[in-house]
Amino acid sequence: MATFEWIIVLLLGAALLAALARRLGAPYPTFLALGGTLLAFVPDSPNWTLDPHLALTLFVAPVLVDAAYDTSLRDLRTHWRPIAGLVIAAVGTTVIAVALVARWLVPGMSWPVAIALGAIVAPPDAAAATAVMRQVKLPHKLLKIIEGESLLNDASALLVYRLAIMAVMAGHLGFASFAPVFLLTLFGSLAAGVGCAWALRRLMSGVREVPVLLIMQFALTFGVWIAAEAIGLSGILTLVAYAMTVARSGGAQLPARQRVPVFAVWEAVVFVLNAFAFVLIGMQLRPIWQRLEAGGARTDAVLTALVVLGTTVAARFVWVMSYKALSLRRHRAAGAAQAGHGRGAFRSGIVLSWAGMRGIVTLAAAFAIPETLPDGTPFPHRDLILLCAFAVVLGTLVLQGLTMAPLIRRMGLSDDDPVGREIRLGRTHAYRALLDAIAHDDSLAGKLLRKEYGAIVELNSGHADEAPIDEVPGGPLRRRAIAVARQRAFEMRRDDVIGDDAYRVLVQELDWAELSAGGGRPQ
Repeated sequence: MATFEWIIVLLLGAALLAALARRLGAPYPTFLALGGTLLAFVPDSPNWTLDPHLALTLFVAPVLVDAAYDTSLRDLRTHWRPIAGLVIAAVGTTVIAVALVARWLVPGMSWPVAIALGAIVAPPDAAAATAVMRQVKLPHKLLKIIEGESLLNDASALLVYRLAIMAVMAGHLGFASFAPVFLLTLFGSLAAGVGCAWALRRLMSGVREVPVLLIMQFALTFGVWIAAEAIGLSGILTLVAYAMTVARSGGAQLPARQRVPVFAVWEAVVFVLNAFAFVLIGMQLRPIWQRLEAGGARTDAVLTALVVLGTTVAARFVWVMSYKALSLRRHRAAGAAQAGHGRGAFRSGIVLSWAGMRGIVTLAAAFAIPETLPDGTPFPHRDLILLCAFAVVLGTLVLQGLTMAPLIRRMGLSDDDPVGREIRLGRTHAYRALLDAIAHDDSLAGKLLRKEYGAIVELNSGHADEAPIDEVPGGPLRRRAIAVARQRAFEMRRDDVIGDDAYRVLVQELDWAELSAGGGRPQ
């Protein structure tokens, strides 16, 4: 089958797997991982390869920008202590534990290679965890901790990964060389990201066409990453700083007609990249499996991969539960502990420990390992590292991903809806400002708008907490009426009463009206 036909089939298969995952209430990366594994054993399936240097740039850069754009700086500041513990200590614990286990199981593996393996499997991916947690209404604080960790632990883990790969390629990397590289990478990358955001802000502000804006966004995403890597900085850190600065400084100037399609395209791109990451890694499993069989090391390799999987899961448990125990002891020492505080901390710790599913970053980092050293010899244990990485991703997504929702329900954790309260507060103030702006307009349109928006203010400034936060007055009624109007427009086009041009304008108006009536949320 031709490459193009395979791409169509794989994209369709990924979409069907994602639809099945949603129907079953499971995270879609779990099903993509299973599909990628099965693809490795499909006869006559393609054997595509990708330049390892391109893997991190292609798969991680857009996903990172998408996550960084949605990250709240306020939440990061509020929950900085647990997030920092997960980003630094939990990642460090995982790297050390996996490196020790790998050295024990494979005595010939050098420390830099073992540390690189630990750094590859260390960063959890929040896409799968949050997909489940948003369905079961996990407490907002826990959700924000997991999202913040997912954004920043990629940077910490891949920084360790980069230094380890440099040590393997150079043969050694002493502390005298390590310290300057670390400091330059950390602070230089953050400064470069913020600087790029401010420098490119004026360039982006004048763009009005959605296709042009999207092309520029993707080009700048890859461009910032490539430029940072070219001058020795961290593409991860630079891109995180760049995206968060752009999100905080330019969001208000983006009109709705750009924001809606831009967000939709980014969501689709992130899904496609996830799908192809699992596909490409799945394609590498078959030759790896065959080479391990030829070398007679398949059993040892599978055993190593399973032990690395268990170590990865256990290391997160050890850190999270230790942190919870220390936090509880600190509360008790301060006399602040309450009767249910200990049980709640234990339950949230269990859920947080179990939310360590790995995903696209782990796959891309494993695939990005160079195939050869500078002297032309193969990179040591590359096949084993790829097998371990895929085993960790598949194992955590299946084992943890499919049991996350039942675990959260079993722990009895609930959300007190702080976002809902803030939405009502923000909506009240925003629409009051709108009413002030049209207060002296005595036209018919002004009077109608004051009635409509006054009802919104009244609804949200009261205590009607039973009303959905994303529902406007008369929302369901509006959506039913708009559906009838859209059907009538379709019938008029079908009967040639109006032409296609008029039909498209009319349907676009109705679509925007439906979105404003709450039709944009998932049903």
